[in-house]
Amino acid sequence: MRRNYDKTKREPARRPERPPAHPPVNPSGLKKLLEGIGTPRRAPFKPDPFQVEALAMLEYEDVLVTAPTGSGKTWIAREEIRRLLANGQRAWYTSPLKALTNSKYQEFIDEFGADRVGILTGDRKENWDAPLIVGTTEIYRNQLFDSLRGGSEVSADLVVLDEAHYLADEDRGHVWEEAIILTPPRIRLLLLSATIGNAGEFASWLEEVRGVRCGVITGPGKRPVPLRSALLLPDRQLIPLIGDDGRINPHVARMIHETKNA
Repeated sequence: MRRNYDKTKREPARRPERPPAHPPVNPSGLKKLLEGIGTPRRAPFKPDPFQVEALAMLEYEDVLVTAPTGSGKTWIAREEIRRLLANGQRAWYTSPLKALTNSKYQEFIDEFGADRVGILTGDRKENWDAPLIVGTTEIYRNQLFDSLRGGSEVSADLVVLDEAHYLADEDRGHVWEEAIILTPPRIRLLLLSATIGNAGEFASWLEEVRGVRCGVITGPGKRPVPLRSALLLPDRQLIPLIGDDGRINPHVARMIHETKNA
């Protein structure tokens, strides 16, 4: 007995559509993106006025420095530490991140010598009796607690709190608050940040809890080294992410739209 088969002609399976070809890169836009990248010409260093002013303030009071990334906040700390070490005094440099702490540790070793710099983190404890200690803020705070329990004082004349805006962090901000409150008034505080918007209010709180005047230094309004964003495509084309008008590159916007609707 012959069976009846459905003789309806089936449509062949559709192949997935190939993604649209990437738009050609505008040579002038790419040239502008890469312009100036490389090793700058050597020139004598001249500190900015805000750096000199911050160093002068540190002679008499705590200082809060707010300036964009790359503008030279660390230079202020380094020069004050240099002055203290030359006078036989001691300093702490704290940061919120182990990676940043390790980086600063090596930077200060290159600057001041390995015998004068130590590091204290949860993973490393090297040359802990050096006149300059680089460590995480949590370790410094813990030393303050230990000194209170033992009836001793932290051996430092200056404490640098890098990334001081972590005071506002929901999970870790209490560490910075405790470190600031427990640091004896005789120890000068230098606080560095690129993102504190209410610097005057912050400084007033510092003065209230420490009983020490706190000056505010504001650096340049723009980054000395501008950020440039680009998109690297799978075919190794490089497309500027931002156009000349300050908005997202229309080629990139179209690619995002096509990807969402694919």
